[in-house]
Amino acid sequence: MKHTYSLASALAATFSLTLAQGSTPSIPTCGPNQPCGSSTPCCSQYGQCGVGAYCLGGCDPRYSFDLDSCVAAPMCQNADYKLNSLDDVQQNNIYLGDASTANWVSSGTPVVYNGDSILLTMAPSTVGTLLMSTHYVWYGQISATLTTSQGAGVVTAFILMSDVHDEIDFEFVGVDLEHAQSNYYFQGITDYDNEQNLTVSNTVSNTHTYMIDWQPDSLTWYIDGVAMRTKNRNETWNATTSQYHYPQSPSRVQLSLWPAGLEKNGQGTIDWSGGLVDWNSAYMQNGYYYANVQEVKVECYNPPQGFANNHGNKAYYYDSTFGTNDTVCTGNNNTVLASFFATGDDPKTDPNASSNTKTAGASSASASATPQTVPGVSGGGNAGNAGSDTSSGSAGNSGANGGNNPGVSGSSGTSQGGGSTQFSQGDSQGSTSSSTAAPGKKVAGSALAFVGFVVGCLVI
Repeated sequence: MKHTYSLASALAATFSLTLAQGSTPSIPTCGPNQPCGSSTPCCSQYGQCGVGAYCLGGCDPRYSFDLDSCVAAPMCQNADYKLNSLDDVQQNNIYLGDASTANWVSSGTPVVYNGDSILLTMAPSTVGTLLMSTHYVWYGQISATLTTSQGAGVVTAFILMSDVHDEIDFEFVGVDLEHAQSNYYFQGITDYDNEQNLTVSNTVSNTHTYMIDWQPDSLTWYIDGVAMRTKNRNETWNATTSQYHYPQSPSRVQLSLWPAGLEKNGQGTIDWSGGLVDWNSAYMQNGYYYANVQEVKVECYNPPQGFANNHGNKAYYYDSTFGTNDTVCTGNNNTVLASFFATGDDPKTDPNASSNTKTAGASSASASATPQTVPGVSGGGNAGNAGSDTSSGSAGNSGANGGNNPGVSGSSGTSQGGGSTQFSQGDSQGSTSSSTAAPGKKVAGSALAFVGFVVGCLVI
């Protein structure tokens, strides 16, 4: 039977496994018919309740305490992001919602390569690296120029993901370098017929530009300027729910490298990804697998025809828990929290108000305190380094079929390079952590995050 992978359900599984093994304290959970309470009002993409970063990107308004709990999302901006430094990248235990200070939020260890691109790295005992845009897109043309990683169990992804788990994907399985997998989901609902392979030349040795043209009525996947697949909204009607199962809510751009082939993952996920990850592979350099991202372009489109909820031009928010395009509003809402203990309901809460803003935020995010402040991290933090945070020095032969050698001097790994968090590769609740603990040390969302990918990905 055909396997497809909704990156969402995996998240829920991961977190439940993490909790079961006692690596995190008991955290309130959220989901259908189980909203968060007032003291921890924000429902994260992992299906857990907290404050701080729980209320930023990925905060699900459907299951949060109220519609104000999640902070409004910075509106789309036309941009050509040259990914040649980490100057506009902040760790998710630093970022507090001010999109003017960073274009990307990171989990794991992004590394500057040759001054002209960023490596998404994946070392043993981590679940890779994730970059998430700080500005959302509500329909537009979004492209990423990159080379993928390779090897059994290794997956590279370029996706759009909304806070209510609408999803549009390009995914690349490391044992199939001649195809890109295109996929889409509506609010995390699994549909086994949504995935389609697109033919492409070697994704490791050849740099390609992958583009998503997302319009209110049609969705087209392009490779190097050639339209490879189109899905029309009118083809997605679901008679059971009386809805169009079509991505339709403001989404973040996400770029990631993650290990689907882990022993603790479900067999379906392992098979889909080509087998178990070989942590001694010749495809690794400087101790990690890598994907190389050079550029991301975003062209914003107008809201759907007849859009009547225009109240400003700074942020997106919802006026209903339905999470459909007719419940999306634009306004001049605040998007910034004063600290990692603030929420959308009370954005000015700051126990460290007398300290420097950035220092206070970092301190709050690394405190071993409750409530939870950064999704996937107990008490909000304890950051470390996931593998090497620089790629300086020389590397041996990569065996990467002509792929770029990431072992170059002059690459920089800054303080923004390594955070200890779980991250969502796709949809729904659970977690995938890029915990940066040393091999063998199980921290909240470290090796356990692997399992999360599996269970939800498994399609029988």
